[in-house]
Amino acid sequence: MHTHFMDKLRNYDVSFSGLKNGKHVFKFEIDQSFFQLFDTEQEFTNPKIVADVFLEKHTTFLEFEIKVDGTVELICDLTNEEFDHPIENEIGILVHFGEEYDDSNEDVITIPASDHAFNVAQLIYENVQLSIPMKKVSPNVSDEDLEILNRFSPKDIEEPEEEEHESDPRWEALRKLKDNN
Repeated sequence: MHTHFMDKLRNYDVSFSGLKNGKHVFKFEIDQSFFQLFDTEQEFTNPKIVADVFLEKHTTFLEFEIKVDGTVELICDLTNEEFDHPIENEIGILVHFGEEYDDSNEDVITIPASDHAFNVAQLIYENVQLSIPMKKVSPNVSDEDLEILNRFSPKDIEEPEEEEHESDPRWEALRKLKDNN
């Protein structure tokens, strides 16, 4: 990774090595430049978000609670108008120390014992992502319009099923009948 990127990411480091055990609070302003650190398809327009990171430091592990609060501009799927969508979410995570970085467990992240800081950028990002609805609908859209949208949009987006005429034994039987006549 280029160093410029790393420097920017480092703005979201929570340095815990010098902290006493107990509770600490860190505040991060989340704006457009934050989302540019992530390779994201999603457009985050005009985000005005504050991330509060609560750290409770214990001797052998760290307890993080990350709250995001604010708004982001979304484009309505129906009307294409922009609207402010509230961003509000929180996640908690435990950070343990071990041999190497491991985030395969959802609620516990292991970081090397030699680390002095924990980077919360990814967690803040996921937190914001969780607040963004799959269907983006402006609050100005009426319930009737929503009804129509729901009627015409696939309930679950799934791959269309392949037509199974070929392998279906009933079709085979019919085909045989046809051929014999």
